[in-house]
Amino acid sequence: MRDFNVEKVTKEIIEFIRDYFTKNNLKGVVLGISGGKDSGVVAGLFTKALGAENVHGVWMPCHSKDEDKLNAIKVANHFGFTLTEFDLTNTYDNYVKQIKDMYDVADEQLKDANINIKPRLRTATLYYHAAMLSALNKGVYIVPGTSNKCELYVGYFTKGGDSVSDIQVLADLTVDEVIAVGEYIGVPDSVVHKVPDDGLSGMSDEEKLGVKYADIAKVLYDEPVDTETKQKIMRLHERNLHKFNTPTYKK
Repeated sequence: MRDFNVEKVTKEIIEFIRDYFTKNNLKGVVLGISGGKDSGVVAGLFTKALGAENVHGVWMPCHSKDEDKLNAIKVANHFGFTLTEFDLTNTYDNYVKQIKDMYDVADEQLKDANINIKPRLRTATLYYHAAMLSALNKGVYIVPGTSNKCELYVGYFTKGGDSVSDIQVLADLTVDEVIAVGEYIGVPDSVVHKVPDDGLSGMSDEEKLGVKYADIAKVLYDEPVDTETKQKIMRLHERNLHKFNTPTYKK
């Protein structure tokens, strides 16, 4: 790994969270727990910064794997925060059924739409819980993002879904740096070293992207990578730039 002071960065992130919550008089966070390393690391960081009593995790299965649920429970038990299960399977199934009843469309034509509606349903669920807990506990709860620097660079997120958040703590960390922080704060090994996947498509992240996260990090840090791989990464980056900006007409 390139030069990365995990102790220093971890302490800075924790202090960044505490400062933001103090300055804005916030109470807690509602966090989607997927069973993967990114949400596990974010949960650990917020628990250390705010205390487990101010972290509320939500596991949102939607035709999900049992392994992911077990990993979500491991993270919650390890860091001691409350984990709620909110099953979106029926909501998703009814949504897709209504679309298919309305339009003459084949399953293959709905593939991307079906993958992307899941994180959008999950984001709506997190913000609903945040509003509810804010009212119940008489203090503002916000929703943290879980995207890392490699994912963001190639646009590997869903607009209106996991792109929506109130605070980001991993967005300047590459995948290997996220793993280092996870190891440092004690995220369970089966979680922090789990092969990353979206839990939606049945493919790993790297299979979907067609490139390795390690190579994305090399491009980010201007390290040597073969020409074909670099071109593929740059195409992904450029193709998804629209996700970062909303064109706005100004009179």
